Parts: sequence; structure tokens; C-alpha cells
Amino acid sequence: MNEAITIEVDLAKSVFQLHGVDHNGKSVLRRQLRRSQMLEFFQKQPGSLIGLEACASAHYWARELGKFGHDVRLMQPSYVKGYVKRGKTDAADAEAICEAVSRPSMRFVPVKSEETQGQLVTHKTREFLVRQQTQIVNAIRAHLGEFGIVIPKGIQNVGRVIEACDSAKLPTAARKALNLLADQLIDTQKKIAELTTDIRADVTSNEAAQRLQTIPGVGPITASAFVATLPDIADFKSARDLSAWLGLTPKPHSTGGKERLGRISKMGNKYLRRLLYLGAMAQVSARRRGEPGDDWLWKIIQRTKPKQAAIALANRMARRIYALLKHGTEYQANYAR
Repeated sequence: MNEAITIEVDLAKSVFQLHGVDHNGKSVLRRQLRRSQMLEFFQKQPGSLIGLEACASAHYWARELGKFGHDVRLMQPSYVKGYVKRGKTDAADAEAICEAVSRPSMRFVPVKSEETQGQLVTHKTREFLVRQQTQIVNAIRAHLGEFGIVIPKGIQNVGRVIEACDSAKLPTAARKALNLLADQLIDTQKKIAELTTDIRADVTSNEAAQRLQTIPGVGPITASAFVATLPDIADFKSARDLSAWLGLTPKPHSTGGKERLGRISKMGNKYLRRLLYLGAMAQVSARRRGEPGDDWLWKIIQRTKPKQAAIALANRMARRIYALLKHGTEYQANYAR
């Protein structure tokens, strides 16, 4: 083809479906490509608008196709679904992507660099190991309970769980099996500590992450995750937009001029939202043990449940993160009051 067109690619593992239209919206390209043919095809194609769904390999392909002068745009799959006319086929999906990318109101996903994706892999691996650690602890506690050995819940009791695996009350076969789980638990803890050290080391050399840590409830893990995950802060018109992007704002159910706000939407990044919630919950727990006062958090705690107060505080923390990233400042408690 000797002219720039709009090309949409339905990504897959091996076979990719392409759908292209010209400037008049007429279909001019419908074909399949193997993975090995992708780069060769787009290298010969003039600079075009390319639409992709933001899936697992989308950022890789966006970087590679962008090297050939193409304008590559990523879209959330949920935004593209509404343009599928009928049926579920690769060709229908590619046509729907072609329709969605041309909409002026469409929201696009910024393309991540290799360095940013590397940082996110570290976070995802650590999160996976933390879940694995919880599963191992729960398995050991359940097996110990079958022999009358009850260990309280909580990460602070992991040491007691490991010690109980050598209890004389256990049969020899059970003791051997539980010691294997205990060894796996110890090894998992070492891996978590190693990844945590890497994240902390990266934060020390990141000026934006250091400023975010001045916010109460935001530690190095949360700061590093936000800096690596958030797109350009200028893409958000206001602090509330960032809160909505994280799924921390109420879900509206409004019609006929009547406004009804429900629970938080939970439509954003689960990992970032959970980190904010954990940091907020720690702040709420510490404030409940403190002296009464007239500050905002104390008033929220008095009229709502602790978890609801933590959600409200997490929302406020997200707005503070927006302000610090946008203005390049540090958190000032006196100014907030």
C-alpha cells in the first residue's frame, strides 16, 4: 500500500487479524499475519494510525511498530467491546477496534517503556509471592489444627507457625510434610525481602517517589508503584479524575434529574487501590488508638465504620498524590489542616 491508512490489529499469540480503512472509511485491508510477519509488513507500510487493545503484549508491539513511524494507540478492551456488531471473531474484533480508534472521545492508554514495565514486573512478582506466602501459612495452620495445635491469625504469628511444625505432638509423617511447607515458607519470605530491597533501592534514586513518601500512609512500595504505573499526570484534569481512575469515587446511578451515589466503582487499578487502602487502614487504626481531636480523620472515624473511613482517607491520599506530582512539591501537614 502506498498511502497511510488506519489499521487495527487484533493481537494474539501466533496469528494476528488486521483490518484497515482509508480516509473515507472504506475497508481496504483484511488479512491475517503470523507473528514472524508482523514487523516485516509494518516496516513496508507508510506511517499509519494503528489501534491495539491494551492486552499483555500490546505495549511491546506499540514500541516496535512506533519505531517505523506509525502512530500507535492503545485502548481498554472494555471500551472497544461496544463497537462489536455481532458474534465473536478475530475479524469482528479488528473491525471494532478500527471503529473505536477513530472516535474523538475515545480514551487511550499511554505506551509504557521497557524500564517501566520492568519495575511493574518486580511489583507483580512480589505481590504474587505475598499471596503464595499467605496460602502456605493458611495451609500449615489448617493442618496443625487437625492435631489440636491452633495458631492465631496474622503475619506476626508466622514464626510460631514455623516452630509448631516441629512439635512433638505431630506424627512423624505429618512433621516431615509440614517441615517441607515451612522450608518453602522461609524461602518465599527471603524472595519477598529481596524484591522489597530492590524496590526500596529504586525509590532512593527517584525524586518523585521520595516526595510521595512524605504523605502519611504512603511507603516506598506504594510510592514506587504509583510512579511506575501512573501515566502523565497532565492527562488528569483534576485530582478527582485520578481518584475515579483508581476506582475510589462513588458509582453514580442517576436518572430523571435525581442523583444517587452508590459504593465506590472499583473500576481502576486493583493493586494501587489496595496499597492506598492498606496505608489508609494503618492510619485509621493508629488514629483510633490516639487522643480525641477535631481533625478531619477523627470526625470521619466517629460517624463511619473503620473500613469506610479508610476508603475516604484513601480517596484523599490519591488527591494528595495528584497534587504532589502535578506541582512538584512535598506534603505539608499544616497546609492540609
